[in-house]
Amino acid sequence: MTSVFRSLLSHDLPRSRILAALLLACLVGLAGAPFIFPGTQALNVAAKILVFILLVASYDLLLGYTGIVSFAHTMFVGIGAYGIAIASARLGADWGSLAIGFVAALGLSAVLALAMGLASLRVKAIFFAMITLAVASAFMTLASQLSEFTGGEDGLNFQLPEVLRPSTEFMEEPFLGVMLDGRLLTYYLLFVAVLLLIALLLRIVNSPFGRVLQAIRENEFRAEAIGYRTVVYRTGANVIAALLACCGGALLALWLRYTGPETAMSMEIMLDLLLIVVIGGMGTVYGAVIGSVLFIVAQNYLQALLKWAGSLVEGVPVLSTLVSPDRWLLWLGLLFVLAVYHFPGGIVGRLRLAAWTRGRAKK
Repeated sequence: MTSVFRSLLSHDLPRSRILAALLLACLVGLAGAPFIFPGTQALNVAAKILVFILLVASYDLLLGYTGIVSFAHTMFVGIGAYGIAIASARLGADWGSLAIGFVAALGLSAVLALAMGLASLRVKAIFFAMITLAVASAFMTLASQLSEFTGGEDGLNFQLPEVLRPSTEFMEEPFLGVMLDGRLLTYYLLFVAVLLLIALLLRIVNSPFGRVLQAIRENEFRAEAIGYRTVVYRTGANVIAALLACCGGALLALWLRYTGPETAMSMEIMLDLLLIVVIGGMGTVYGAVIGSVLFIVAQNYLQALLKWAGSLVEGVPVLSTLVSPDRWLLWLGLLFVLAVYHFPGGIVGRLRLAAWTRGRAKK
């Protein structure tokens, strides 16, 4: 049983009891979210966490494992989302249309990522980042202006196959207080897809290919000197990350049943991905899980917490203003600063270092 578990994780174990407990809590919480946390808002938050886990992990393949700073990641998220939306709106709400849109989005993402890699990854650091930012901005402008296909600034609403629609009920009576309907099936479709793709990503980063990427991150000149064609490996990482981001965009579109420039391609999402990678820990797939859960939960429930705290200090001149729900972005920023200050290697890095230190002390 242990060997099977190790194999599923590609022998990349948490290496910390606290981290293992946190990951297990996240897995159980997300798996049972519809039943443990009833309500529409809780289910929406859980679905967003699932999508962000995949997006953050795919971006960490670039930033954390390869050392590539890219601002075009949300472009591939948008391609995946628009692929599903346009195919469903134009060809009909059936599985065949979704498959066509998804495959077309994957193909376009692969071609664009390959072209960007071959044309731009030969330049260094900030220059490549600026090129990706320009490409992403141009693509977002294009999506906003081609209203005939993309719906422009208003975006596209579309229907899903009947089995995934909220109106489809599989049982007349609730099961454990939850209606078994198409919405619930869509959530578990997201859950299984993200679980499989994260397992695939763990396999990739722990393969010889992934080890070369980490070598390139540490010292690109040395990796090239011992015979590795770094441009090929960096381009490969760019393509894989783009395909995973495209899958995340498709899952996001399935959940929202809507796609628009702001929901899939905005710079705000790109910044969120960057923040979560830093908070969770760069170069760790598990950091994407921990960071996404903490960030999305704080983003969605911090206002409610501040509202409760404000009621306790109501009437206090300065304090009541500081804990106002309108100041939630201020507190979110402070939490991020504290996280970076106290966990410079991310939460996962700090937990693993603490476990390693305790192990050394026992010896």
